[in-house]
Amino acid sequence: MAFIHLHVHTEYSLLDGSGKIPELIQRAKELGQTALAVTDHGVMYGVIDFYKAAKAAGIKPILGCEIYVTPGSRFDRDNKKGEARYYHLILLAENNEGYENLTKIVSRGFVDGFYYKPRVDFETLREFSKGIIASSACLAGEVARNLAVNRYEDAKEAALRYRDIFGEGNFFLELQDHGLSIQKAVNQQLIRLSRETGIPLIATNDIHYTNPEDWEAHDLLLCLQTGKKASDTDRMRYEGGQYYLKSEEEMRSLFAAVPEALENTAKIAARCEVEIRFHELKLPAYDVPAGYPDAENYLRALSEEGFRERYPEEPEALRERLEEELGVISRMGYVDYFLIVWDYIHYAKEHGIGVGPGRGSAAGSVVSYCLGITDIDPIRYDLLFERFLNPDRISMPDIDVDFDDDGRADVLHWVTEKYGYERVAHIVTYGTMAAKSAIKDVARVQRLPLSESDRLTKLIPDKIPNVKNVTIGASLEYVPELKQASLSPNPLLHDTLKYAQMLEGNIRSTGVHACGIIIGKMDISDVVPLSTAEDKATGESMLVTQYEGSVIESTGLIKMDFLGLKTLSVIKEALLNIKKSRGIEID
Repeated sequence: MAFIHLHVHTEYSLLDGSGKIPELIQRAKELGQTALAVTDHGVMYGVIDFYKAAKAAGIKPILGCEIYVTPGSRFDRDNKKGEARYYHLILLAENNEGYENLTKIVSRGFVDGFYYKPRVDFETLREFSKGIIASSACLAGEVARNLAVNRYEDAKEAALRYRDIFGEGNFFLELQDHGLSIQKAVNQQLIRLSRETGIPLIATNDIHYTNPEDWEAHDLLLCLQTGKKASDTDRMRYEGGQYYLKSEEEMRSLFAAVPEALENTAKIAARCEVEIRFHELKLPAYDVPAGYPDAENYLRALSEEGFRERYPEEPEALRERLEEELGVISRMGYVDYFLIVWDYIHYAKEHGIGVGPGRGSAAGSVVSYCLGITDIDPIRYDLLFERFLNPDRISMPDIDVDFDDDGRADVLHWVTEKYGYERVAHIVTYGTMAAKSAIKDVARVQRLPLSESDRLTKLIPDKIPNVKNVTIGASLEYVPELKQASLSPNPLLHDTLKYAQMLEGNIRSTGVHACGIIIGKMDISDVVPLSTAEDKATGESMLVTQYEGSVIESTGLIKMDFLGLKTLSVIKEALLNIKKSRGIEID
């Protein structure tokens, strides 16, 4: 394989890419391609999922991002007249140092530079350029944009600047051809620029969906992004239906005049060797008070003190249980974790903040009970410690803590102050297009009458026998009236169901986990990319990981749950209502 796709947007380019990671990787494998890149717009949301799925399929994962570069300072919030807000630039991690630097760059775009988009500046690129291969991106890149308006010298200056930042052989001029006349003109100038400067060429396809037939569904996705209707003439479009994962033969046909541009993609792929190490703990070290040699001794002292209070008669069997648990906690490397959890619960209780008695598997731990992390006696209720921590399997401890809603923000603020703003982050969540919401979204942009949209969504059942997830496809087979609608001669009805089914499951939005936070050993952006969100309780900015909870745990960071007691009661009430509406017996 002498060609590799290096410019690929997945569904994590929210409402701009419709290609799901498994589908893209499967298609690349079908085409005999041995590697594939991921370069979502400004984010790294899907990088770990992509990495794992590609490895499992025998496809080499190339981890990257199409970032936004501001021509000024990332701190500026205005632009000079006629100046672009930002330019596109492709960054690919060549090695682990490059992956760490890419994480830093993407995080800084949100934390320091967010203005319409997560922007970075040239200072950031210079600071974190090592281990990164860059290319000039699409028509929205600085080089191509200058060439498109006949500013050749400005384009040349920009190209040389990027080469200077990333180093000789680490910056490439990117050719694209989606059938647009402007691209053909720009490509000729890029070839000229390459010959004059010696900056090598690569050929890419700006992939936003997997297969050629996906273009219409993707077009509707763009309408959702921009708030437009499909019939609007003044809206963003990806003209020509060429933004899919093409075969090497198709790419060779497009770029027959510059075969080196295709061969260079394979050379870049061969250079990219990122190996992500999973499940290596990255817990912060607890600051042990004077008089204790280390954290393990301090945990033992606290546990012994609590043991005397909880079990004043000190039966020998219980002491053996305590010793056994302390040994497992120590061997698995969770001593500091227990101390950190004890610390913020202790702070809450000392300041009159209501703390719940404990939930989940943590209630099976005598150590948790002795530390006051839980108030449920595991011995009395015959609860198993092994459900919480088991040295025979890889499992992160999960201690859910309930605080009263008014005091929860105070505890989080204290944790942030103690461990540092850069070391505490909330966890991202993703909102997907479920069956009903996909139908409603597609119906709206296609101007299907609201009455028909409501009728179709009401035909989607809440449950289907022997079907785990209720999808549009499963519903079509189960509900005759819905199947009839899909075969309707009315193209609006037929197309709404067709395209809704194609977009179903796509990620539509991001949110913040209701209670999950992580506390890192170092700046969290050293481990995972970050975004930001506004804390609704305080109005202050808070850090949010770009990886969701299950991915966070695989990186070696531990999720800690800070759930408000009022929030918990709302969740319980909602679950009871769902059970009642579905005829499930409530215990």
